[in-house]
Amino acid sequence: MQMKFIDDLYEYYKDRLTGDEEDAEAVAMSILDELSRRDVLKLIGEMTDEELLGMFGLYVLESLKAKMAREGLGATRPQDAPRVH
Repeated sequence: MQMKFIDDLYEYYKDRLTGDEEDAEAVAMSILDELSRRDVLKLIGEMTDEELLGMFGLYVLESLKAKMAREGLGATRPQDAPRVH
């Protein structure tokens, strides 16, 4: 079951969406700018266990990816490159 908030949000914006990922990002950022901490916590309280775990899983995944990028993990480092004489 999907969160009623998402269903309502989709219904409101669906005639203006083109299907691009940027659309979803723009709507999400716009909504987040308007919500207070209390509003967000209320919406989280309405989530099912599955939705809550999915949301937290995405948060952990994106946070780890950002940390790895900041730390340079997965990137080719100069000391790892073969030396050319």
